[in-house]
Amino acid sequence: MIKAVVFDLDDTLYDEIDYCRSGFRAVAAYLTERTGHSQSQPFFESFRKHFKSGERTRIFNISLEELGISFDNQLIKELVEVYRTHQPDIHLPSESREILDTLQKKYTLAMLTDGFLPAQRLKVKALGIEDYFKCIIYTEELGRDAWKPSTAGFEKLISVLNIPAEHTAYIADNLKKDFIAPNKLGMLTIQLIRPLRVHTEISKDPQSQPDKVIKNINELPLLLETL
Repeated sequence: MIKAVVFDLDDTLYDEIDYCRSGFRAVAAYLTERTGHSQSQPFFESFRKHFKSGERTRIFNISLEELGISFDNQLIKELVEVYRTHQPDIHLPSESREILDTLQKKYTLAMLTDGFLPAQRLKVKALGIEDYFKCIIYTEELGRDAWKPSTAGFEKLISVLNIPAEHTAYIADNLKKDFIAPNKLGMLTIQLIRPLRVHTEISKDPQSQPDKVIKNINELPLLLETL
């Protein structure tokens, strides 16, 4: 019997692409002021283009080269910091709020999320969801080596909730890392495949496979009822 429902954050409760766009706008605005350019749109469009092409680690470098803007490592560090610490313009989808409202009447809700700590905290605040959860585990608070697929965050979660792993469900999106640790601990794992999700990689590792797959968060309450 499921007693606790634990959510991942990015591409689970909202579309992570919305955060990426928000961050690119913030960086574009910063660059416009920093370089004295009259418009931020060329920066934003270049960031978005390279992100859509699959680039994830050198977007700012590639875009500045493309636009003929001189830069050094210090400027790139500044842009990354702006991206990670900006006030995100993101909103919780109505269907996600409805599901949280529904589930909190029957289950203990919690969250476990990877990512750089300031950014993850700012996302949660912008979405207005903190009060839904008995606890939120930001794995970076435990150290970078506690990021998924480490079991460290999940073990702390079990301890804080005081609910056994076998009575806990974890809902997330990323096959590469999200389900390995909760599977090891005996949690029920559910993959939510959002249409606009950022991470579409597949994995053939049996340990990374979820127990169940849903394509709409609205399927979650009925699924939990039947387990």
